[in-house]
Amino acid sequence: MGGNINYMKIFISEKLNNLAKSCTFPLYAVGGCVRDALAGLKSSGDVDICAPVSAEAFVAAAEKAGAKINAVYKNTGTVKLSFGEEGYEFASFRSDSYVRGVHTPVNTFFTDDIMLDARRRDFKCNAVYYDIKAENIVDPLGGIEDIRAARISTVAEAEKVFGEDGLRLMRLARQAAQLNFTPTDECLDGAKSNARLAADVAPERIYAELDEILHADLRYGLKYAQYRGLKILDETRVLDVILPELTDGRGMKQNEKFHLYDVLEHSLRAVKYSDPSVRLASLLHDVGKPVRMRADGNYHSHESESARVAADICARFKVPKKTSAEVVTLCALHMYDLRCDARESKVRRFIVDNLAVFDKLLLVKQADYSGCRDDLSEAPAVTKFKAIYADMVRENVPLTCAALHVRGDELIAAGVEKRNVGDILHMLLHECVTHNICNERKALIKRALSINASGIHMNKQSFN
Repeated sequence: MGGNINYMKIFISEKLNNLAKSCTFPLYAVGGCVRDALAGLKSSGDVDICAPVSAEAFVAAAEKAGAKINAVYKNTGTVKLSFGEEGYEFASFRSDSYVRGVHTPVNTFFTDDIMLDARRRDFKCNAVYYDIKAENIVDPLGGIEDIRAARISTVAEAEKVFGEDGLRLMRLARQAAQLNFTPTDECLDGAKSNARLAADVAPERIYAELDEILHADLRYGLKYAQYRGLKILDETRVLDVILPELTDGRGMKQNEKFHLYDVLEHSLRAVKYSDPSVRLASLLHDVGKPVRMRADGNYHSHESESARVAADICARFKVPKKTSAEVVTLCALHMYDLRCDARESKVRRFIVDNLAVFDKLLLVKQADYSGCRDDLSEAPAVTKFKAIYADMVRENVPLTCAALHVRGDELIAAGVEKRNVGDILHMLLHECVTHNICNERKALIKRALSINASGIHMNKQSFN
């Protein structure tokens, strides 16, 4: 299937267009950029290009057109090039063969047959080509029909396509979510029967795809796209392979007074309603519940278990350390004052002790609340915490030790033991935010000397 489609030039830059016109062979744009244009979606700006020539032949043409060649991979016929800030990846037409489930092909055969090149891809919607010079669409496998139907089907038998590359299992969920395309039954069945192959993919590659699924709504602005992606991982049972700790909660009932869903579905719905900045924490906030249920027959103190399990998951996926630490902390704290019965003085101390994650903790609490019964009203605990924090700001109480009107060196000069300074500063902060003492230098030094003399050592988690 082919045809003229002038608006495809929208995402073809002048420099790329000039390169195509200078080539003695047809140069095609392919993949997501073509799919998105045909679907009427905003292009990400990434344009993959290909042609029925060798990498060496393409490099010669590209250099003649003024491109900078950044890398050449002759084994796969891949070239990375740029025109200033414009970057592109070129691939020679090829056909690949795989060892079952392994992401990297074991053999690559170069060809001038566009049908063979299309067959090496994953989904038909990604196998539509745009001949830049001829301004013509080439559709070897009927991908345009899939795009028009908002459908995902595989370029060959689904069993074969997913059996070749386990990462395609994740790509299916991600692209279905981002595009709001529906996979065909054959596609889903093929993914499900090959779900175990996700275990053969490097964990960091799995996490990269999972992270995109968790933020799928941001790609094209499609509401709840992240939830759709997770549900496809659940339906195909790929989720069982990549996050067995999470899917242990499937079918695990919760208190019907507060919950409409089992532990797994609640976690997925928490992601559905969560702010993009706390999606991973929202996904894992209750991951300790199955452990506690098996051990004790209840969910008591599941938040500490969730933090432990979340740390293991983040380590396995090689999540960046800063993100991992934040997720673990949010999981550990998400249950604090759930019933809104903590005294205000305790909440004030809790806020300053966890100021670094306070805003995100409120977002996780809200996601947790909304995921229980699909209630989008503000969570009572969030309302309470916001009001107390607003009062603290209005009262101009110090929120950090740095905001105290005394420094550590001043305490040492006044006679406070150096080894006690950190703890005493923190205790002074607690007393200031609860109005037990004014944030005034003389009063702070006097109180610090009293604490030092008494030998009191504060517990920074005294809100528990």
